[in-house]
Amino acid sequence: MPIYEYCCEACQETFEKLVFGSEKPDCPSCNSKQVNRLMSTCGFLSKGSGGETTRSTAGSSACGGCAATSCSTCGH
Repeated sequence: MPIYEYCCEACQETFEKLVFGSEKPDCPSCNSKQVNRLMSTCGFLSKGSGGETTRSTAGSSACGGCAATSCSTCGH
């Protein structure tokens, strides 16, 4: 079963949840059902033209202080 990342519309809490089927979780902070699934980041390795390996993260945030994909969730 996949683990998805969510953001609560009511309190802006971000959290991860193991989801079964089409289940939509409640916010663990305020119990709101108004949550949106976020695009999770994923890491990958790529080979450069000279054979060097570089490590990248897709969907990384603009600041290094959080794991959110949007600065609207952390206020930066």
